[in-house]
Amino acid sequence: MIREEIQVGGPHGLHARPAARLVQEAAKFQSRLRLYRGEKVADVKSILEVMSLAARPGERIILEADGPDEKEAVERLRALIRGEVPS
Repeated sequence: MIREEIQVGGPHGLHARPAARLVQEAAKFQSRLRLYRGEKVADVKSILEVMSLAARPGERIILEADGPDEKEAVERLRALIRGEVPS
């Protein structure tokens, strides 16, 4: 299992478009993927759960991955959360 704290990037945080992109990318991995923001927990493969976090730019959230492709999942999703991957 990998747990990593990541600062949310982009001008609007994890609003609809970045959240949808994150969920699409997460669906490519077999690992169980979770995001934590304070007391809230979201399955990264669920658009409604990711959007319910309402993570704003500059906030720090925790990405947790557990499974056979966890390392690759964290690397790819980290870049998306930070806003490092162009739309």
